[in-house]
Amino acid sequence: METGSTKTTPPPGSQDPAAEGGPKSAKRPGDRIFLGLSKGSGIVLLAIMAAIAVFLTWRAVIALGENEGNFLTTFEWSANSDPPVFGIAVLAFGTIVSSIIAMLLAVPVAVGIALFISHYAPRRLAGPLAYVIDLLAAVPSIVYGLWGALFLVPHLAGLYEWLDDYLGWTGIFEYGGGAPRSLFTVGILLAIMILPIVTNVSREVFKQAPKMHEEAALALGATRWEVIRMSVLPFGRSGVISAAMLGLGRALGETMAVATVLSPSFVIHASLLDPGGGTFAQNIAAAFKEAGDMGRNALIASGLVLFVITLVVNGAARLIIARRKEYSGANA
Repeated sequence: METGSTKTTPPPGSQDPAAEGGPKSAKRPGDRIFLGLSKGSGIVLLAIMAAIAVFLTWRAVIALGENEGNFLTTFEWSANSDPPVFGIAVLAFGTIVSSIIAMLLAVPVAVGIALFISHYAPRRLAGPLAYVIDLLAAVPSIVYGLWGALFLVPHLAGLYEWLDDYLGWTGIFEYGGGAPRSLFTVGILLAIMILPIVTNVSREVFKQAPKMHEEAALALGATRWEVIRMSVLPFGRSGVISAAMLGLGRALGETMAVATVLSPSFVIHASLLDPGGGTFAQNIAAAFKEAGDMGRNALIASGLVLFVITLVVNGAARLIIARRKEYSGANA
């Protein structure tokens, strides 16, 4: 005689309510409330994004209908004149160039810091250093702008002269004197601002590299750098690209720091060290207060271009992250 309870198996073709969640779990009030809140939050977010896009498009169409210049190629911003003439050629050039400079300066340094914290620094140093990097991300933009205007700009004259002495023959780094309030200075400031974003994301990706791969490489006699080159960097390549693109999204839309440092002008200079230039966000912040109805519509039209660029950049970052599902639970 057998003692104890016997477990009955469900008939073929039927589902186990306990294994599938069952109708009981689906009817719990807490589950229904949580499901409704989750769906509602997603719908509200999409509705807000759609409302912003519709508003920007509507006002942009009004402005473009009255614009006497070519919106994409005009080197002028006289939206309050009669007739209005405005274009985004200088703004697009300044936004893209300053962001590229920021990426070239920030990404290699950020990857190096992330590797040092995750694989080189002792625990007593890695924790405080990571905390300091996190604090940099919490500094307001206007504080970066004030620091850049009062400290960074006065101390860049020596660097500008050095670049002119050794690289001025290229024309890109030719310096004719004056205050270094140029796109190059803006790029340096933006590099400092996006450094925490790229560093933090890259650090988390490097920490999730499979430990078995690293230990296997060490067992075969690889040095620490060879382990990083063969195991960590290939695993984190997509994550670093995603981090860089998220930082790029921040650089593209930065406003107050750029407006504080840059000397605005609607001229495209061959040299990155010449004062002047402009970005989308800086022009909106500088011109919105004195703009009339038509001027505001023109600024909104330029904001629509920046809105689309930012969405494309961040969407591409999300697609790259989605391709690497092994980020989640890689060390489990």
